Amino acid sequence: MKKFNDKPNVSGDLIKKYRISMEYSKADVSRLLDLLGISMDVTEINRVETNRQILKDFELIGFIKILNIPMDDLKKLID
Repeated sequence: MKKFNDKPNVSGDLIKKYRISMEYSKADVSRLLDLLGISMDVTEINRVETNRQILKDFELIGFIKILNIPMDDLKKLID
């Protein structure tokens, strides 16, 4: 498995931060992703948030949309 800074994804902490700030449960996020045509269950969301699961680009875009994650915050992850 490819990794960056020893993690399969670098956005999990940011996703968790915004999910909690919006007071969404993982089940809420799963339902909202499903409305965008992205199938991801609570277990998978947990693995994303703990940086143990690789995110596909369209999955990341789904998280960005439903959690209103600013692009500047994403950019900081790679700077």
